[in-house]
Parts: sequence; structure tokens; C-alpha cells
Amino acid sequence: MTTAKKETKIIVQNKKARHEYFVEQTMEAGIVLSGTEVKSVRGGKANFKDSYAQVRNGELFLKGLHISKYEQGNIFNKDPDRDRKLLMHKHEISRLAGLVSEKGKTLVPLSLYFKGPRVKVELGICRGKKTYDKRQDMIARDAKREIEMRMKEQSY
Repeated sequence: MTTAKKETKIIVQNKKARHEYFVEQTMEAGIVLSGTEVKSVRGGKANFKDSYAQVRNGELFLKGLHISKYEQGNIFNKDPDRDRKLLMHKHEISRLAGLVSEKGKTLVPLSLYFKGPRVKVELGICRGKKTYDKRQDMIARDAKREIEMRMKEQSY
């Protein structure tokens, strides 16, 4: 029996999340999609703008994920902005609910990707950044870019 490692193909990343939040912990969750939504996601037509995850009645839902309608679809197309159920074990969901109940923490989707034939969501337990934290990140990123440019110039 051979075990092939499941290939992951990233569909969409939430770049704004890492700028707006400190990501303290990440975890993977499955997502419930209809057939036309999966086809639309394969085409890269998903958007994380202002999306977040929420625990409701012991279940985990993703709010604000926009998946455009599948163009060749018909009556089977779903509402692009509907809430989508995330799949995790019950004990993981209850642990997440406890972590998110702390002041200032939220569940933010970081990326949407295929793992084998399945669509998965990477969730981050995040704490919001202040404006001075964002400035510090920008200064560090600019300094790193400057160092890389100087190293490249010296190698020539």
C-alpha cells in the first residue's frame, strides 16, 4: 500500500489579514460547498474581503466569503455571499469558541486551497493590530528590502 502525499494548491490568500492582525495560531477546516461553487473556486473566483468565522450553536460558519456565480451554471448556482459551514471536530470547535471569547480575538480565514480533491480553509486565531504596530511592520519590511537590494548590488 502506497501513501501519496496530498498536493495542496492555493486558490486565494487573505493578504490583508496578516497586515491587520497578529496571527497567533492557525488551523485547517473543511468547507461545505455546492458543485457549482467548487467549479467557480477552481477558476479562482473567490474573495476574502471582510470575511470572518463565527461559532454558532456549536457549529462553525464562515461569513463574508464571496464566491462568484459559476458562469456555465444554471438553477444550481447558490447565493455568492451566503454563510458557509466549516467542518471541524466538535472538541476543536469548542476549543475555538473558548479562545475567541477572549477580548480582542477573532477567527479570520487566511487562505483557501485544494488539498487533494477537497477544498480547505486555513483559519487563524488573530488579535487586531494598532496603527503603530502596522508602521513597525512596514519599517521592518522596508529595511529588509533595502538590505536585499544592497546585497544584490554587491554580488554584481
